[in-house]
Amino acid sequence: MNIRKAVAADVPQILAFIRALAEYERAPHEVSATEAGLLRDGFGPRPFYDCLIAELDGQPAGFALFFFNYSTWKGRPGVYLEDLYVDPHLRGKGIGKALLQRVAAFALENGCQRLQWEVLDWNTPAIDFYRAMGAEFLDEWRNVRIGGEALARLAGAEAAQTLPTERAH
Repeated sequence: MNIRKAVAADVPQILAFIRALAEYERAPHEVSATEAGLLRDGFGPRPFYDCLIAELDGQPAGFALFFFNYSTWKGRPGVYLEDLYVDPHLRGKGIGKALLQRVAAFALENGCQRLQWEVLDWNTPAIDFYRAMGAEFLDEWRNVRIGGEALARLAGAEAAQTLPTERAH
């Protein structure tokens, strides 16, 4: 097994992993990411995410996509794990654990105080896996999101008219 930092040439594989994860999570219709967007946002002059690729016998086996966040309470940065995915036929071989360990090492190497992520409440294999890794479940917290037209409305009519469709760097 090999875990390495993703490079721009990995973008098609990263998108394939994202789509496979969305399929597993029963939401393939929600993926609107494109190769161009992933390339721009992960490998452009101002990267918004980092990504690790796991390979088994020289073939892509899984990935972890993550980025920095910040805790005002701790007064320190953290890492948010957006996606952790291993091909279903390769699960149980330690790939997910190795990816999670590397993201944890990245967090510590960068002075981060914590690593956090979300898991769907029905995904018991992932919940059991994370619990075995020592994860703490924050059931009293609710995830909140606003996007699309609601985000534009919240920003105000003037801002909504000037919002770019593509993020400029």
